[in-house]
Amino acid sequence: MTITAEEAKAIFPDEVVTHARTRLISVPGLDKPVALITIDNGLDHTRPSTFGPQSLVSLGAAFDEAHAAGPAAIAVTGKPFIFAVGADLSAVEQATDRSQGVTIGKLGHDVFKKFTDSDVPTFAFVNGAVMGGGLELALSCHYRTLASNAAAIALPEVFLGLFPGWGGTQLLPNLIGANDAVTVIFENALNQNKMLKPKEALALGIADVLFDSADYLEQSLLWLSGVVRGEITVPRKEIDRGAAWDAAVARAKAIVHGKTKGAAPGAQKALELLELARENDLEKGYAAETEGLADLVMSDELRAGLYSFNLVQKRAKRPAGAPDKSLARKVTKVGVVGAGLMASQMALLFIRRLHVPVVLTDIDQARVDKGVGYVHGEIDKLAGKKRISPDEANRLKALVSGSLDKAAFADADFVIEAVFEDLAVKQQVFAEVEEHVSAEAILATNTSSLSITDMASKLKHPERVVGFHFFNPVAVMPLLEIVRAEQTDDATLATAFAVGKQLKKSSVLVKDAPAFVVNRLLTRFMGEVIKSVDEGTSFEVADKATEPLGLPMSPMILLQLVGSAVALHVSETMHNAFPDRFSVSENMKKFVAAGKGAVWQWDSTGAQTVDPEVQALWEFGDSPLSGEEVKTRALEALAEEIRIMLDEGVVAEAQDIDLCMILGAGWPFWLGGITPYLDRTGISEKVTGKRFLAPGVASVPA
Repeated sequence: MTITAEEAKAIFPDEVVTHARTRLISVPGLDKPVALITIDNGLDHTRPSTFGPQSLVSLGAAFDEAHAAGPAAIAVTGKPFIFAVGADLSAVEQATDRSQGVTIGKLGHDVFKKFTDSDVPTFAFVNGAVMGGGLELALSCHYRTLASNAAAIALPEVFLGLFPGWGGTQLLPNLIGANDAVTVIFENALNQNKMLKPKEALALGIADVLFDSADYLEQSLLWLSGVVRGEITVPRKEIDRGAAWDAAVARAKAIVHGKTKGAAPGAQKALELLELARENDLEKGYAAETEGLADLVMSDELRAGLYSFNLVQKRAKRPAGAPDKSLARKVTKVGVVGAGLMASQMALLFIRRLHVPVVLTDIDQARVDKGVGYVHGEIDKLAGKKRISPDEANRLKALVSGSLDKAAFADADFVIEAVFEDLAVKQQVFAEVEEHVSAEAILATNTSSLSITDMASKLKHPERVVGFHFFNPVAVMPLLEIVRAEQTDDATLATAFAVGKQLKKSSVLVKDAPAFVVNRLLTRFMGEVIKSVDEGTSFEVADKATEPLGLPMSPMILLQLVGSAVALHVSETMHNAFPDRFSVSENMKKFVAAGKGAVWQWDSTGAQTVDPEVQALWEFGDSPLSGEEVKTRALEALAEEIRIMLDEGVVAEAQDIDLCMILGAGWPFWLGGITPYLDRTGISEKVTGKRFLAPGVASVPA
């Protein structure tokens, strides 16, 4: 496909153009120069280079210029720390008809294929982060070197609701084998977008050789010279297109079903393209990628996925309603009240991210010792995995201490409590802490559902109390709900946001309302499913009812993860606050009283059945629902609750609800969190009389 720079600009006028520039370099051992193409958008490493239409036209022109110079080889590399991170997704968002999707797909294929079809050897010098279309450009070259400090290597498209659409589905399995390609395209992408490390990319055969960053370009050019002269031969895997390919496709299908339950069109298309790649016919494969891309570009699921991506990449970095960061106070020491598992996880995180002393307190020495011991043990594990050096491990361990006396908090700037979910207990804890800390020390609570305003009501300085709600496991879950109580002042809030950023969490400002955002919505959602079982729906039907949404886990598995006693406590809290919408199941009370934590049990073959003791204690009504009825009831309840929360000002906008559900509950990108799904299925308008988002936001423009 040949289009001019002007035509490319007309497709996407606002593109941040990645320019490709060619220079000729003399390399020892070669009679002819090497044509080195550098791709660079002119911005620093915080704005990685991407490919939109104008960028692709520039790259194609640079290749033509390089080839015309009659070089010994053509190499392509990126700006410092960045090779390229894929397509400019803004161009996809702005597409208004299918033909634009065809153009984007075909243009990428045609430009990258110049490197594949070249009669001059082509090399990708992958000097830094490489994802998506950037990795597909590298795969399109004949050879690849990789810098040992490359920070991110991945094909993340399936995670976003797309598929690798510029050759990735065809080139990768035919380079490294179908099974390893499944790991990169499906397994890693659907495992919270896991990245490859440089040594892993080398072991898989994605890179041919690894060089240290200090003299990376020089080493790459010398290696190139050896390849061109025939002194270095690069082995290639023999690809099994029979039984091994069958097994890989079966594994990919199992991963996709397990993670998406068939709800993500991009993942389904990637499966079809993996099967097609067996033929190793690039023309046919690329044509199928282009058609599939054009279909996806005009789907609401992809637009919801891109909406999610923008929430996580942009909105999460600039939290709505956060005070001016200049108001934040410095935190030089942290106190943690409680030394249980949650408290110990928090202590570890504060030590690793803030590198300040952290002191744990509890009611007896055994608990304190256990909490400190947990932190030491986790640090030793990190050192054992070589994720930190022995010296760093010793420094971190020296930062944590324990005490039975809250006077140990005297010089702490930030004290967080993680004790039992009882308002009176938390009020007492804060009253004791206030006796020892300065008037400006922040008092934070990790409560999941209690009123922070009530918690602070008896203190001399209630203005320094803030909600700081982590999700479990603390180190893994990216969301932090920062809760402003009625008297919380701006300096306290600014400090909380600053600390959240240092902890590398995505913070969302939430009003002091029962259970805040994630727990409130999950409790309402779960409550409707449990109610359907109480009325007579079988556990099997109720638990599978929400499967078409592609949620990370079914309701009963979520109940097991959260803990039945915790779930019951939150439902009781919510019932007290909103008795007309939140009920408390008598069966759940019996379930918890019997010490039960799980509905399901599994035998040695992995077969799943209802625990007979649970079946026996549960009293079922005589009004069972179908799976579709359970799903509809749960979703309509969510729509109602979200509208009430927005009207109450629990968060600034629907976007913050979605951000919370994506980051705090792991709800899928292709749902857009939840509100885009409720909009596109008509549930929003049916229940609340209007959409949550304007048409064209997280959906195809009308």
